[in-house]
Amino acid sequence: MRRLDALWKSKRSNVVECFDCRRQQEVSGAATSTICPSCSSHIDLSDYKITTNFSRSIRTRGEVYVTTKGDLSSSSVRCQRAVIEGRLRGNLDCAGRIVINTSGKIPGRLSASELIVEKKSEVQFFRRVRVGNIEIRGRVVGEIVAGGMVTVRKNGTLEGSIAAKAINVEKGGTFSGQVVVGGAGLQQAELLPGESSTVSKPTEESINLAPPLPAT
Repeated sequence: MRRLDALWKSKRSNVVECFDCRRQQEVSGAATSTICPSCSSHIDLSDYKITTNFSRSIRTRGEVYVTTKGDLSSSSVRCQRAVIEGRLRGNLDCAGRIVINTSGKIPGRLSASELIVEKKSEVQFFRRVRVGNIEIRGRVVGEIVAGGMVTVRKNGTLEGSIAAKAINVEKGGTFSGQVVVGGAGLQQAELLPGESSTVSKPTEESINLAPPLPAT
């Protein structure tokens, strides 16, 4: 299987962006690092698998995978993709997708193009989460700022405040809290980083407003 994965990576190519000057370039899928042709900065392309306590900074265009026994407490982690099955106590900035498949409190800052909270996962965010889109299949408590869609799937639960361009709560899903939908709400959330939005706007009829759930 590993040989097949290595062969697949060697055949494909990826477009990566420089962290410093944001210049994009195409590189081999098998590459573990490259140099930016514009500013000559080193770009790490390695994948990181966290199986124990880990507190060093990471800056890669690869994937970060925190296993069930992993504990990521780095103050700065920047990556392309991330899968969290263990503990996350640090800050995580992901250019692509973050998948959370664990339960617990997350004290650090999270930002991503897409965030998925899997079924049976119960997470509480202590800081504002900034995403493009978020899909909730488990239970989430926290403050969400989404540039795109907030989706609460069947049996999913979201409690907190939301500023997003759109929100969809499927039948069987539950949302409880404050919501601001549209560009004005996003601007307010960006301009007032230390305050929670106090403006509420009705959303789709499928939303079920439930009593606040106790934080765990």
